[in-house]
Amino acid sequence: MEPDVVEIAPPLFPSGSRTRKPRKAGIPEVIDVEQYEFSNGGIANNANLVDKKNKGKSIQDGSSYDHFADVEEVVMSTTQPSWFPSSSSSRSRRRHFNRDASASSSRPRAAVEVVSSAQATFLREFKRFDTVEDFSDHHYVSKGKASKQHSRTWVKKIQSDWKILENDLPETISVRACETRMDLMRAVIVGAEGTPYHDGLFFFDIHFTDTYPSVPPMVHYHSGGLRINPNLYNCGKVCLSLLGTWNGNARERWLPHESTMLQLLVSIQALILNQKPYFNEPAYGMTKGTPSGEAHSKVYSENVFILSLRTMVYSMRKPPKVKVSSLLNINFISPFGMFCETVDVIMNLQHFEEFVRSHYFERAHDIVKGSNAYIEGAPVGSIVKGGVQDIEESRGSGSTKFRTEVASFMKTVVEEFVKLGVKELEANCKRSRILR
Repeated sequence: MEPDVVEIAPPLFPSGSRTRKPRKAGIPEVIDVEQYEFSNGGIANNANLVDKKNKGKSIQDGSSYDHFADVEEVVMSTTQPSWFPSSSSSRSRRRHFNRDASASSSRPRAAVEVVSSAQATFLREFKRFDTVEDFSDHHYVSKGKASKQHSRTWVKKIQSDWKILENDLPETISVRACETRMDLMRAVIVGAEGTPYHDGLFFFDIHFTDTYPSVPPMVHYHSGGLRINPNLYNCGKVCLSLLGTWNGNARERWLPHESTMLQLLVSIQALILNQKPYFNEPAYGMTKGTPSGEAHSKVYSENVFILSLRTMVYSMRKPPKVKVSSLLNINFISPFGMFCETVDVIMNLQHFEEFVRSHYFERAHDIVKGSNAYIEGAPVGSIVKGGVQDIEESRGSGSTKFRTEVASFMKTVVEEFVKLGVKELEANCKRSRILR
C-alpha cells in the first residue's frame, strides 16, 4: 500500500492567484489505513492541493442571487475588501443555484475603480515563514525554557526544517518559529476550496522534544472545543500515522532521516482537511461509494461546515497572539494615494493576530456568498472561487436542517465581519435571509 504521507519533490507549490480557474479539491483515501493517492501524479504538480481537471463550471446564469445582489459593484475604499466576485454568462450543465441578478443584466455597467485595502496589502506582504520573539499562548510553552541547551544534531535538524519551510511552503500554509525557543512553532492552514473547510483558518502548535528528529514532533490543534474531523479531537489531539498517534506501516510513520515539517503540514492539509472527512474514520472507509456511506458522509460534512463557521468566530474573537517588538496602528491610506509610513512598519510585524483579521476581512464576501449558495440548496463542499462547481445529481441538495443552521449561525459570523470593518456587509445583509 502507498503511505499516507505526502512525498515532497522540489520545486513545491508554485504560487497561485486567487483569480485562478475554479478547481475541485482532490479526494484522499482513508487516512492512516488505506492508500493515499493524488489524482494528477503527485502533490508536487498540484499548486493548491486540488485536482487539475476542472470538472465543474461556475454557476452564473440569469437567475437572481437574492441575498447579496448589491455587493457586486462597489467603489472600494481603504476599509473595504479588495475582492468582489466577477460575473460571467457561463451555465452549468446540470442543476444550478441562484447567484446574482446583476450578472445577467444586458445594460451597460459603469467602470469600477478598485483601491487595494490595507488588509489586502498586509496579506500580500505577509511572509509564509518567519520568526517571532515569543509565543505567550503556545500550548507547549511550559515544556521547556529559552536557556535550555540542545544537541548539535537537534539544532541542525530544526534549522534545516526552517530553511525548507522558508523556501517551499504553499500559499495556503504559514508558519512562525520562535527565536528564543527553537523547540516551538506555530502553523496556520487555510481550508481548501471544494471542501467543507473552505476559507477557514486552522491553527496548530508544534513542539520539538529533545529526542527530535528520532521521534516526530508533538502537534496540538487549536480546536476551540470543537470536533471538526475524525483526526482532530476537541482536546487538540491530531491523529496521524506520521505523528505516531495512529497505526501505520513503516513508510507511513515518521522517518528520522527523511521526514520533514513541510511534509507533516502538507499531510495534515491534504489527508485530514479533505473533501469527505467522514471517510477518514477507518471504520467508515469501507462504505465509501455506497449509498449508505455517501449519505452519512453528506450529513457529516454539513455538520463540519457549521463547526467550521464556529471555528471562524472563535478565531476572530480569540486570535493567536505572539510577542512583537511594538504594535503600531495603521494611519490608513488616502483613497488614491500611497501608503503611510505606519502601514509599512506594521507590515514587518509578522504576527498571526493581524493575519486572522486581514484574512477574514478579505474573504468575508466569499464566505457570505458561499453560505447563501448553501442556503439556496447547494451541497456542502461545492463552493469554489467563481461560483458553485458542476454538481452530480447523486450529491443532491443540502438538507433542510443544514440550510436552516447556516442561515441561523451566519448572523453571528456576519456580526464578527462587521466588527472587523466590513461595514457594507451589514447594510447588504439586512435584506437577506441571513440577518432576518
